[in-house]
Amino acid sequence: MAHIVVLGAGTGGMPAAYEIKEEIGREHQVTLINASSKFQFVPSNPWVAVGWRTSEEVSFEIGPHVEKKGISFIAQSVSKIDADGNTLILANGETVKYDYLVIATGPRLAFEEVEGSGPNGHTQSICTLPHAEKAYEAYKELLASPGPVIIGAMPFASCFGPAYEFAFIMDADLRKRKMRDKVPMTYVTAEPYIGHLGLAGVGDSKGLLESELRSHDIKWICNAKTTRVEAGKMFVSECNDKGEAIKEHELPFKYSMMLPAFKGVDAVAAVEGLCNPRGFVIVDDHQRSKKYKNIFSAGVCIAIPPVEATPVPSGAPKTGFMIETMITAIAHNIRDELLGKPTHAVGTWGAICLADMGDTGAAFVALPQIGPRNVSWFKKGKWVHWAKIAFEKYFIKKMKNGNSEPIYEKFVLKKFGITRLK
Repeated sequence: MAHIVVLGAGTGGMPAAYEIKEEIGREHQVTLINASSKFQFVPSNPWVAVGWRTSEEVSFEIGPHVEKKGISFIAQSVSKIDADGNTLILANGETVKYDYLVIATGPRLAFEEVEGSGPNGHTQSICTLPHAEKAYEAYKELLASPGPVIIGAMPFASCFGPAYEFAFIMDADLRKRKMRDKVPMTYVTAEPYIGHLGLAGVGDSKGLLESELRSHDIKWICNAKTTRVEAGKMFVSECNDKGEAIKEHELPFKYSMMLPAFKGVDAVAAVEGLCNPRGFVIVDDHQRSKKYKNIFSAGVCIAIPPVEATPVPSGAPKTGFMIETMITAIAHNIRDELLGKPTHAVGTWGAICLADMGDTGAAFVALPQIGPRNVSWFKKGKWVHWAKIAFEKYFIKKMKNGNSEPIYEKFVLKKFGITRLK
């Protein structure tokens, strides 16, 4: 009997545990390990941060649901990975042996790279549910005493969609409250232009998002290198195409939410030969570590080179469909290894995103994620807002029920004729 351990129970790790268990059957053991006892649906965090969702609506206890599917669950953080000894050392001192390890931890949020940033500094975050709850408390203070708002993404950020979402969601909420006129808003981003998204743009994302920001009276600064943050003030160097500072900004704010740079989590980054210099797991086409043949990885924690070099460093996003295809490839490859077959499964690395904009939304498809592309599609409409709500409800229900059926596949097959595996 083989023991497969999935490290991380987010929107990548929890589906991975279900899909791997279904592929390998009862004769093998699957254990899911996560620092928190609760699953948190991260894409809902922008709504939590303005009070449109509560934590109870977007999270639930993991153990009872995965255990019904024959998956063991441990709510502990991992302090060390002994990759040579196939052992995890947990924060409580206990050890877990594995035959295969699937790393789906997500990122470490590197707030320390910009002095004064983050929930322990002067800016808010929507990267975790506790951060989003704290951001909502700060938002209520803004409502009581309105003033300037800054929303955006720091240098080395790689997931820009939630920043755009949050800017438009806050705008919509303020308009509903008849308070938008009291809150000047500025979007500050490391992207070289609006709508770059870490993908060198998708379809007419530049024109569409510029138009939306303009029509919502949100100013913007691109090629923005946020250098430090003080109470009520953000220092930003606006750069040219060579990355040279051409203008210095001191931006006042009453409220700011800035997405941070991502790095690999400490226990993963510390494994010799596993990661790149920023702590992301280096994998081959089969999602397998190039050094440790019994370690696989998927999601935000893997190393993907930027789509292109940008004047202010930015990374490539790992969106839901891309992560889903990584998970399916891992499940098939571990199953085949256990059956004595060669690994062959390769995920379809494409980007599909539903971005809520408060009372409308934008959706894009980039297949493959790195151009030139077979599909480059970007559309806006109220239907995206409702689709995002439906997706949230479906995903949470799927995780509670232990349904391993991939979420995106039917949509992708129907619209674009693309499967989740190459």
